[in-house]
Amino acid sequence: MQTSSDRHEYPAHWEADVVLRDGGTARVRPITVDDAERLVSFYEQVSDESKYYRFFAPYPRLSAKDVHRFTHHDFVDRVGLAATVGGEFIATVRYDRIGAGGTPATSPADEAEVAFLVQDAHQGRGVASALLEHIAAVARERGIRRFAAEVLPANTKMIKVFRDAGYTQKRSFEDGVVRLEFGLEPTDRSLAVQYAREHRAEARSVQRLLQPGSVAVVGTGRTPGGVGRSILGNIRDAGYTGRLYAVNSAFPEDWKELDGVPACRSVRDIDGPVDLAVVTVPAAHVPDVVAECGEHGVQGLVVISAGYADSGPEGRERQRALVRQARSYGMRIIGPNAFGIINTSPEVRLNASLAPEMPRPGRIGLFAQSGAIGIALLSRLHRRGGGVTGVTGVSTFVSSGNRADVSGNDVLQYWYDDPETDVALMYLESIGNPRKFTRLARRTAAAKPLVVVQGARHGGVAPQGHAVRATRLPHATVSALLRQAGVIRVDTITDLVDAGLLLARQPLPAGPRVAVLGNSESLGLLTYDACLSEGLRPQPPLDLTTAASADDFHAALSRALADDTCDAVVVTAIPTVGEGAAGDAALAEALRSAAAAVPTKPVLVVHVELGGLAQALSAAASTAPQAGPGPGVSQSGPGPRASQAGPGPAEETAPAAPAQQPPAVRAPEGARLIPAYPAAERAVRALGEAVAYAQWRRDAADPGKVPEYEDIDEKGAAEQIAGYLARGQGLTLGTQETCELLGRYGVHVHRALPAPTPDDAVAAARALGYPVALKATAPHLRHRADLGGVRLDLADEEQLRRAYAELTELFGRPAELRPVVQGMAPRGVDTVVRTVIDPAAGAVLSFGLAGAATQLLGDMAHRLIPVTDRDATSLIRSIRTAPLLFGWRGSAPVDAAALEELLLRVSRLVDDHPEVVAVTLEPVVVAPHGLSVLGASVRLAPPPARDDLGPRTLPAY
Repeated sequence: MQTSSDRHEYPAHWEADVVLRDGGTARVRPITVDDAERLVSFYEQVSDESKYYRFFAPYPRLSAKDVHRFTHHDFVDRVGLAATVGGEFIATVRYDRIGAGGTPATSPADEAEVAFLVQDAHQGRGVASALLEHIAAVARERGIRRFAAEVLPANTKMIKVFRDAGYTQKRSFEDGVVRLEFGLEPTDRSLAVQYAREHRAEARSVQRLLQPGSVAVVGTGRTPGGVGRSILGNIRDAGYTGRLYAVNSAFPEDWKELDGVPACRSVRDIDGPVDLAVVTVPAAHVPDVVAECGEHGVQGLVVISAGYADSGPEGRERQRALVRQARSYGMRIIGPNAFGIINTSPEVRLNASLAPEMPRPGRIGLFAQSGAIGIALLSRLHRRGGGVTGVTGVSTFVSSGNRADVSGNDVLQYWYDDPETDVALMYLESIGNPRKFTRLARRTAAAKPLVVVQGARHGGVAPQGHAVRATRLPHATVSALLRQAGVIRVDTITDLVDAGLLLARQPLPAGPRVAVLGNSESLGLLTYDACLSEGLRPQPPLDLTTAASADDFHAALSRALADDTCDAVVVTAIPTVGEGAAGDAALAEALRSAAAAVPTKPVLVVHVELGGLAQALSAAASTAPQAGPGPGVSQSGPGPRASQAGPGPAEETAPAAPAQQPPAVRAPEGARLIPAYPAAERAVRALGEAVAYAQWRRDAADPGKVPEYEDIDEKGAAEQIAGYLARGQGLTLGTQETCELLGRYGVHVHRALPAPTPDDAVAAARALGYPVALKATAPHLRHRADLGGVRLDLADEEQLRRAYAELTELFGRPAELRPVVQGMAPRGVDTVVRTVIDPAAGAVLSFGLAGAATQLLGDMAHRLIPVTDRDATSLIRSIRTAPLLFGWRGSAPVDAAALEELLLRVSRLVDDHPEVVAVTLEPVVVAPHGLSVLGASVRLAPPPARDDLGPRTLPAY
């Protein structure tokens, strides 16, 4: 690519795909000597005005000298990047390192002059902003700290690009030119700008897929049946409001129509734009289809075809090629091996999926990486009787299949802005970018509930079709981090739907106080017990007796809702003999009218074999006002295909909806829909999740702050770490080195002296002062007081020598035991503090009580670093054994403030110095006043690369 005189090899790691403001994609890569013709062609398509803004003078064409200069770079002092679509340049940016006088320079000069040129047809798409992020990252890598740019005052678009980037700037005006200077270190504002642009671009890219104005189904069969023909029929029967085309290269030339839909032999033959192509041809023919779509200007693809990463290594390479090809044309992909997409909006009515029926419109967004689980979820949300009773509706549905391009992160970006979606439900089998998912989930959860169930969570291996980075964190830790971000984490798709129904239909509870009332004493007691198990605070159940009428229920529910000591109500109901459907409808109306009078408190119903009541409670058949079905849409469930659904996590497959259902009783317009559940445990579990989520929302309004400590020596720690790492790529520090590094952050480790012989132990005790502890530090005995490797409160030399003899007699020679002597610390509760940097999730702080029991039960709490003061407070209270810290059974409460400060200081150390890849403090003895760190270890290594601080990019393929 480059000549031998160039100073660096071609930097392939600078290549990246980016999503632009309008949702399309572009490729960013370094410019090389092979790009001369592309550069000339690009420049010819730029307007005279844009050329004038770039060169400050008329400049109709590039000279041979210009072309050589703009294509020959050393990738250090002179760098050029291009944004390409379809292999052709649409924009360029370059920097030249300059010295103090603005003349060309080499390192260590740390300033460069930067200039852009964007093709007029692509201006306004955010190309320059994306290129600025990438050229700034390249410059930082090459030791450049500042950019300077000279811009004509009339070039307001480029001035705005620099101004809006969020960097700290200086601006001056001289000789008719605006000079801008700005540092390249990311700031809070520049990161905020970058995230906001990322959000707008990715949300728009999904919107283009879910709201297309025209759709082509490529691979539509000539005879009935088959995937392509089925999807074509599903789109048509759903009443799609845009233009629909059937495409098959095998169509006879005289075919103009198929099933009432215009038919073409190629996408190129379609007269007019195509926004979305649904690809159902065999994998071997997909590249030709993608090329046709790209040349026709198709904006996005849904690839139903299988035979990619789901089929092994050869298929994985085929999948990589598919993504690269689609992105080269600026297209995004859902799939391959996807089940399809659905948008129930009356303005769109798109069912580009294998689901034979259009779901009812509603307020729930649904994302599933598995087609089988997607079918099961659609079926459960659609049917009226059995399982989850009542009906809710779907706003949008995305089944991502192998998730080669569009992922759950992209869909979250879309749902955050979507006014048609109030609740997001996600079934995930892998999380490709946990850092980004956590960030997006936190923002989304602050506005609308996000409920997630994870599949394949215990196998430790992502499904075959998913190319994701592995995490070393156990599933329990990942779940805790998701909950910290406001995600409602559930274990089964039944729980997913149960929680979704409640959150879509009812307000969030103000607290954990629950009233229980109904006409069955036994069912009320079961509900009461379930509330206690979920950590709720139920009132004693109110038994209305089996003779209770609808009016009795109305009166009791009205009283409960009016009670200021009640935050939510669970109504239990069993059948009333002889009343039938009329009684069900009367009871449902009584409950609805009572609940409507107090719209700020949630109401749930636990029913037993009352299909009619469940239907009546959900009579509106949707979480939003619903129009009648479109042409060809039946009122039945998803049909026989639903029976093909595979089992969800730890539960049975959802059966297909019945073909015929009794007519539903219509609820009054605007009535509040009350979710009904067939078991008390399921209703209360959903309520418990809503209570926890509501509390998270309240806490998130004041997330706390990361305290500053004046005694922290950040610079000294950095120098110390650099010195240690100069000795090797990764190392565990010795005892003295660990104590010194931790001490720079105000974490002081109790002094311990080695005791290889009894005489050394006595000398150490004299130096420390009695009483002392004698401990074995061999790996198999370390932190295992239950094995007898520790002797405490040794008051004199005689006791110390006796203890030393006992340890060596029990466990072996001193060389095997590695005994140490340590001064006694004040008595308290033994705890452990750990940090680890996971390559996928980031830095994590963990806390728990020390000891084998905690390890056995996995009773540890986790928070992402950096930890705020509120995080530290909640962290020590999150473990199940937390009562031992706060005066359990008459014991003295520990110094929680000192423990929280320790957690914050350790968090600061790891956040300030990512080279600190692991810290363990064990045990940390927390006394009523103060604490003592009795053992510590620190591991250093070059930090894992972070992709959340660099420029915006799509996952590499």
